[in-house]
Amino acid sequence: MAVFSPDRIIDADGHIFEDFGAIMNKVPASWGDTQVRKTPFPELDHIHHHLHVSPPGSFIDPGGAKGWGGFLDDVGVERSILYPTRGLAFGRIMDLDWANGIAQAYNNWMYEAYSSQDNRLHPVGLIPMQDPENAIIEMRRVVTELGFSGVMLPSTGLKTHLGDKEYWPIYEEADRLGCALSLHGGAHSGLGLDTLNIFAGVHALGHPSGITIGFVSLLFNGIFDRFPNAKFGFLEGGVGWLLMARERCGSSYRAFTAMDPMKRYFDLKKNEQVEDYILRQIDEDRIFVGVEGDEPDLPYAVKVFGNKPFMFSTDFPHEVNAELCKHEVTEICENDELSDDDKAAIMYLNAERFYGFSAS
Repeated sequence: MAVFSPDRIIDADGHIFEDFGAIMNKVPASWGDTQVRKTPFPELDHIHHHLHVSPPGSFIDPGGAKGWGGFLDDVGVERSILYPTRGLAFGRIMDLDWANGIAQAYNNWMYEAYSSQDNRLHPVGLIPMQDPENAIIEMRRVVTELGFSGVMLPSTGLKTHLGDKEYWPIYEEADRLGCALSLHGGAHSGLGLDTLNIFAGVHALGHPSGITIGFVSLLFNGIFDRFPNAKFGFLEGGVGWLLMARERCGSSYRAFTAMDPMKRYFDLKKNEQVEDYILRQIDEDRIFVGVEGDEPDLPYAVKVFGNKPFMFSTDFPHEVNAELCKHEVTEICENDELSDDDKAAIMYLNAERFYGFSAS
């Protein structure tokens, strides 16, 4: 069997390391010399303080936009969508003014430091979900003025679940913009893992747990149908969580079917099961899932859900280096259980649709 050679590779989920000083230089001047002026974001959680070893060269800033450009050239990636590192804890900010100011400062810094330096680098913006009215304004600004690919929804830290009506105006604006909304894990407090003593276990469960909770809330509260032009991505949790959510949500809803007299929740069509509903949302381009190259259950997930939701992600420079990323590309391209159409969808077509890129 000939080895599939992708026409293009789009990295659906890479990361930057924030320059705290540069970000804080962009906060409102009225803030003055605040007590925590040098640190825009909270700690991810207390659990990240641990002894460990990681692959050589991982968790090292490649050197801003120039270093990222070198990585793209080396691995053969056409473009990458960039997410924060410490900014993954953005949902933990309690001060509304701080959330608003830091979101604007971070987004302005990302534009200047990355997207304006290399048009292959596409930031995802931060919006203050803590303050929905201002979140709408900032989302509109980063998408229409800064040209960002979408915005991030934090998986932990917010005061209520993502399907709550408080956030519906944000989704309504995303629906109008046809905007990508990415739910990304990384801050693990409050998921029932706070006392686990081995970080590998926290990492294994924390990422999929955070995005699964968000998915279930959005699912049962009918967000996907209510805002059909908004696109939701679930990143850095692999494929196993989606298989589990499909099975558990289907069987649990049959056992505990919501009466819903006020028609507040999701609406199944006649004879439609939850499993069918999820597949319909995927087919109508509302649900996308980030995957990496070392996912043994990816072929099975493609059989269950089709190839439309899955997007290749490097996660560079977090847990990988360039050589590991090349290996993961090869793993997908040489996987005999995936068709060439599957591989093209995973390597670039799905990310192209999710983030709204025109075909190159």
